[in-house]
Amino acid sequence: MEKAKKNVPTLRNALKREFKKDQVAQFALILLALITIAIFIGALFVPRASFTDVNIMDQYLAPMTDGHIFGTDNGGKDIFALLLVAARNSLTIAFFVTVLILAIGTIGGLVTGYFGGKFDLIFMRFIDFMTILPVMMIIIVLVTVVPNYNMWTLIVIMTLLGWFNTVRLIRARTLVETNRDYVRASKTSGTSNIKIIFREIFPNLSSLIIVEATLMFAGNIGLETSLSFLGFGLPASTPSLGTLINYATDPETMTARPWVWVPAAVVILLYTLLIMLIGQALRRVADQRQAD
Repeated sequence: MEKAKKNVPTLRNALKREFKKDQVAQFALILLALITIAIFIGALFVPRASFTDVNIMDQYLAPMTDGHIFGTDNGGKDIFALLLVAARNSLTIAFFVTVLILAIGTIGGLVTGYFGGKFDLIFMRFIDFMTILPVMMIIIVLVTVVPNYNMWTLIVIMTLLGWFNTVRLIRARTLVETNRDYVRASKTSGTSNIKIIFREIFPNLSSLIIVEATLMFAGNIGLETSLSFLGFGLPASTPSLGTLINYATDPETMTARPWVWVPAAVVILLYTLLIMLIGQALRRVADQRQAD
């Protein structure tokens, strides 16, 4: 227990030191936080009618026309309102999927890596089989056949098909930690397996989990956006960054009315870039702690 407590400030200090040294990553972290806060707060003040009601008279208005900052789409719906709600929905899905996958993958990896044995052998063969399946195609099939489909249905489906690689990653690191002296000493002293796993091994995986969470979050944004772009993500009545980019499939809209789809593309690219910069700093922290 003392070791777990000791590792928490060590990780915190390592993160502070790395971000203080890497000014680009620090700026990326601050900007990402500000954009995310602005999106979620702004979406609270968006009236539902602004992105659901169709008004043909306001069809394809240019930006800054009649109070529409980013213009309107083919149904006269405000692009700025759509962007805020769509970004909130995509980020919410990515967040919950990431948290659930990390929970399942971390617990599964810790348990299988610590105990090993026949169960670990059988379980890992199952994981090997699942990782070769075409995840996106399976999600598309499930979305098509599941009744009463909504955002939470998509979160559950993405989670159930996305935790396999996380289990492998956590298991591999757990195997290394299990053979270290502090774990052997705890076993010899009679410490229970649950305490060894979650109070001693788990804190030493914290930096790896943070890196995995950051990169997974960006990947889940991309997966949800891709599914919605193809028409198999969120329902048509629920805005998503992917549904906004889908406007670009119309050649005339793509070239003559870029304000309809470009803002969503910029948000995705900006998030990807910022998370990549933050992830590089986090990976350096994880590498340093593994070397210690």
